[in-house]
Parts: sequence; structure tokens; C-alpha cells
Amino acid sequence: MKMARVVGNTTLARMHPAMHSSTLRCVEVIGSIDEIDNLTPGGDLIVAWDTCGSSVGDLVALAEGPEAAAPFKPDIKPIDASIVAILDSYDIQKPN
Repeated sequence: MKMARVVGNTTLARMHPAMHSSTLRCVEVIGSIDEIDNLTPGGDLIVAWDTCGSSVGDLVALAEGPEAAAPFKPDIKPIDASIVAILDSYDIQKPN
């Protein structure tokens, strides 16, 4: 699981039937402690299925790979990333 920030929304013109009424967000993975407070997008974007109702600017927990689609079993969802939590606070300490 990774920390990410929601930086935008996306829509689909054509989609797999399993994606009907989905909410998709553009997120940017936070790669280091120094990037947590950076609100300016500039890294690689990932499109993630939003299961939590997040909005732009929210800090979220991001599941990727098979784990992203696991909560939907036995339904098959063609996704590779999903937002599984909105992070209200965090406590990270830099190593000495």
C-alpha cells in the first residue's frame, strides 16, 4: 500500500461494463517524506478507482495490483489501482 495525493478526476467515454458508475481519480504517489506537503502536481499520474469518495487534495491510501481488485470478488473489475482509505492524519518521523 502506498500514500498518494488526489490531483484530479477522469472520465471514460467507453468502458468495460464492470466499470459502470465508477469514480476514477488521478493520483500522484508520494515517494518520500519531503513530498508529503507538496501540493503541486509534477510526478507520474495513476488512474485509481475511488471506493471512498475522495476529492482533489486528499491524502489517500492506494492499493495496486491484484489487491486493488480483491474487495470486489467474486466480481471481476479491470482495475490495477484503487483508493482504499482517506488519510485524516499521519505520524512519520525522519530517521536520525
